[in-house]
Amino acid sequence: QVQVVESGGGSVQPGGSLRLSCAVSGNIFPINLMGWYRQAPGKQRELVASITRGGRIDYVDSVKGRFTISRDNANNTVYLQMNSLKAEDTAVYYCNYIYYGTSRLYWGQGTQVTVSS
Repeated sequence: QVQVVESGGGSVQPGGSLRLSCAVSGNIFPINLMGWYRQAPGKQRELVASITRGGRIDYVDSVKGRFTISRDNANNTVYLQMNSLKAEDTAVYYCNYIYYGTSRLYWGQGTQVTVSS
């Protein structure tokens, strides 16, 4: 049975940092794409960052230069280092992944990030 465990969310002041992690374990196939989405109250879920197994990375423009995505392929874990956080980064952050040869997105349970003074 596949388990997805997200951690690292919390509350921080503007300008602060947080590091999210998402570990996928259990009876799983090779994972190609891993990434992070976020959803703020009253807004649609948006892609924040993604990384392929081979290391190709994409970011939404609003986080470029502030967020860094990385992954540990051996342990099927993806990380999101978030620096210089702003109030508009406040959202529930969801990790997601896609197996090789498929297009279906699988989701973590979500972790709350709140940036407030």
